Amino acid sequence: MSDTSGDTVRVAAIQMRGTKDAEQNARDAERLIREAASDGAVYVQTPEITNLVDRDGKRMRAAMRTEADDPVLARLRELARELEIHLHVGSLALADGDAAVNRGFLIGPDGSILARYDKIHMFDVDLPDGESWRESRTYRPGERAVAVQLPFAGLGMTICYDLRFPALYRALAEAGADILTVPACFTKQTGEAHWHVLTRARAIETGSFVIAATQGGHHEDGRDTYGHAIIIDPWGKVIAEGGTDPCVVAADIELGKVASARRRVPALANARPFAEPVPLAGEDVGA
Repeated sequence: MSDTSGDTVRVAAIQMRGTKDAEQNARDAERLIREAASDGAVYVQTPEITNLVDRDGKRMRAAMRTEADDPVLARLRELARELEIHLHVGSLALADGDAAVNRGFLIGPDGSILARYDKIHMFDVDLPDGESWRESRTYRPGERAVAVQLPFAGLGMTICYDLRFPALYRALAEAGADILTVPACFTKQTGEAHWHVLTRARAIETGSFVIAATQGGHHEDGRDTYGHAIIIDPWGKVIAEGGTDPCVVAADIELGKVASARRRVPALANARPFAEPVPLAGEDVGA
């Protein structure tokens, strides 16, 4: 954890409604990022798949570019340099050799890439209303958790479905993250049921700020996403939140609250190792 006891930092989470047109998405992201920066934000986060939102995996793969050739990444790097902000591109869908990756980028005020994170957990689910997703058919999962030290705080990078795996967030907090990030493209169905409780839980159990930029609304590719970009303090209080329309969600965060929350409930410090349970084998266990 950083020594941030006296710091207050203005941060922003961007809410978008992405399309199949990368150029349109870049224009929309730039407009909202400029709005956030003009409001004083020094850290701005965009949602998952900022560059392409298309549930047709074959068509999306055909539209993907490599990191070196992706025009959205190049444009946003230049924008971060121009505005002199830390710009967290929540994720981009990119080609990487024979595979594709869902990769987040932390860009510094000079336009350099400070950190990369490939989404670890793939959203392979069949939902009750017949909605079905198989991200593993499109993306190669990441294998490494990523935390990075910014001038004002330690920051842990995750993406969307990672939110359901609390061990990842604990590991990031133990590595020194004061802020946990969850750029997302949560479905409307799962968001209505779980978004608030999961984001607040990750903040509470680690004593960290949570910042989550989102996709929201009815998209060109037919999907409906939940929106509700959100900023949560280390005690689990929602301090800023959007709805479903494109917007900027911003707040001044008091980084001293991280140490305060972790002193009040020292769950990170109090954790103890334990033996894993023996896997249950059925009704005759213990007979």
